[in-house]
Amino acid sequence: MLSQSSAYAIIPAYFSLHYESDLRVFYNIVFTLAVPFILLRLLWRGTKASAYFKRWDERFAITLPSIDKSKPLIWVHAVSMGEVEACRPLVTAIKSTYPEHQILITTMTPTGSARVKALYTDDVLHCYLPYDLPLIMRRFIQAIQPAFGVIMETELWPNLIHHCHKQNIPLVLANARMSARSLKGYQRIPSLTRETLQSFSVIAAQAQQDRERFIELGADRDKVHAVGNLKFEVNLSATIIEQAEAIRSMWGNRPVFIAASTHEGEDEIILNASRQIRAEVPDLLLIIVPRHPERFDRVASLCQRAGFKILRRSENGLCKSDIQILVIDSMGELPIFYACSDVAFVGGSLVPTGGHNILEPAALSRPVIVGPHVFNFAEITQQFITAQAAIQVDSAETLAITVIDLLKNPPKRTAMGEAGQQLIKQSQGASQRLLNLIKYNIHV
Repeated sequence: MLSQSSAYAIIPAYFSLHYESDLRVFYNIVFTLAVPFILLRLLWRGTKASAYFKRWDERFAITLPSIDKSKPLIWVHAVSMGEVEACRPLVTAIKSTYPEHQILITTMTPTGSARVKALYTDDVLHCYLPYDLPLIMRRFIQAIQPAFGVIMETELWPNLIHHCHKQNIPLVLANARMSARSLKGYQRIPSLTRETLQSFSVIAAQAQQDRERFIELGADRDKVHAVGNLKFEVNLSATIIEQAEAIRSMWGNRPVFIAASTHEGEDEIILNASRQIRAEVPDLLLIIVPRHPERFDRVASLCQRAGFKILRRSENGLCKSDIQILVIDSMGELPIFYACSDVAFVGGSLVPTGGHNILEPAALSRPVIVGPHVFNFAEITQQFITAQAAIQVDSAETLAITVIDLLKNPPKRTAMGEAGQQLIKQSQGASQRLLNLIKYNIHV
């Protein structure tokens, strides 16, 4: 059983082996054979984002985190930037509840790593999670020896879980979700799935539907709880609004539409929509925020080739009235530019990526637009659509029509923003419920 999101996951979904040990042996063989291809992929990604060239020693547990052996340790794994953001309130609560413990946060991507360092500086330990090869993972787990571990979302690696279980290290699966599509995949490897899920002390599912799917896959009913979604615990700094107001004051009264976390194939749709919007709203400023740093240059070039006058955030230039598109080619500033916008589109949803977190723009009272592909956030998205805090579109044309309507209708924007904020307030509390489960079920 592997991560739903990780690019390195290899699920032997098409093989009908009967015993969990056979599956793990097969998994280890396949993963070992795949290592050269994984390294080639790191090299390829490194040509787009140089951070992928670095810290390979951590990925193979050659270099281990500098742990103070005189203090107990709590380990939190958050694969990338979204999970790092989602676990912020939980990490804060753990630090307060277990002040004598060190905290180690592992990630798998450079963006996740950068976010950990930006949020916590030296308050927590940090390294990449090593690859899930048996000897490497055993070395890592033996080195950190956590009092317990928290794994965010559904980042499930067989050797990691196996070695924690062998060493009696309690594990918590936090903010766990299980889509209908993933359920079908895991049902093809029932013995390994059941064995893996039964190794957890606590499974904190996002919703009741997720809970029932984990139980259907073989998790112990008494260990699976629907606690809500940690991502509702949005905690945005007051300085974000101040920074956004200062930036907007330099732009005048231009209407601003942001397309955030865009993926390959999505930017072209956004640009086509923006042409239609400009026919009705000629002074529009479009902000595009590519999801991955390796796409910054590509997206900027795409906008220029399409004939738009652009400014890149990294140029630190003045966004004059003739600038049509502002490309945000920096990390960690998305909330500020959400706050600068009048209408927010959340990407990864016009292409079949599965969507991204819509809670940040909603927490800033911005009306939210998404595309049809939101399977990673299906329940949250539906809640916002039902509450009339979000609108779903399916093409450049419907996106343009929706943006034009919202830009020309301030009362509707306000109503959607207020509905989103109200829904967030009603849905908070998951981090405290999860912490209560940890304290009740895990004794350290």
